[in-house]
Amino acid sequence: MKGKQAHDPVLAYYAVWALDFGALPRARIAHSSPQTISATWYTLAKEKRISCFRMTSLRPFSALDLFTFNGANLDVLTENYDIKFYLSYLARWPTVFTAVENPEGNIMGYIMGKTEGRSTDWHGHVTALSVGPNYRRLGLARILMAELERITQDVADGYFVDLFVRMSNETAIGMYRKLGYSVFRRVIRYYSGDGGGPGNGDEDAYDMRKPMRRDKLRQSIRENGENICVPPESVYF
Repeated sequence: MKGKQAHDPVLAYYAVWALDFGALPRARIAHSSPQTISATWYTLAKEKRISCFRMTSLRPFSALDLFTFNGANLDVLTENYDIKFYLSYLARWPTVFTAVENPEGNIMGYIMGKTEGRSTDWHGHVTALSVGPNYRRLGLARILMAELERITQDVADGYFVDLFVRMSNETAIGMYRKLGYSVFRRVIRYYSGDGGGPGNGDEDAYDMRKPMRRDKLRQSIRENGENICVPPESVYF
């Protein structure tokens, strides 16, 4: 896209979706007219029965959502907690507990996080991120992550955002890498054997991090983090 097109957020969003679904090759996006990009978007919306992004809204997660969010939460690789745990996050970190809902008011996905640490370890943490099966591959996880990163950077003034992910969850790892995250360390047997990993044994986790604007020296990341192994008791944040 050229000129004003390159700075139009609506056209930019249409273009990202067109690329994600493979409807317009990257080479054609650069030279496509606004009409072509918009028409491609609406064709995708009709074929895939997805709502226009302007009708999909982000909002704070509420306690009442705990009775209706199972459609976005029941996934073998999504960590599930008891109600007391969710309520504790709502009470302590309400600004980083966000839901995305469709025009009918149904929860499509959510992100639950917190801010923690001291000094240069002050950061935002992703405790849970989940998108319902009917709403995947629509860029919602990217939107939810961007919101948590925005709050970490602009509100909490954190140095980085981090998260833990099962080593077997290659899809999630690939997505986080595309969002700018890298492996900081490998936590041995972080997940217990009753989770969603392969087999019945405990599973290692990757601690993945993305530096924020405040981390000017990029001290929160390092190379070859996959080879840095630590026990779970060393994870105090």
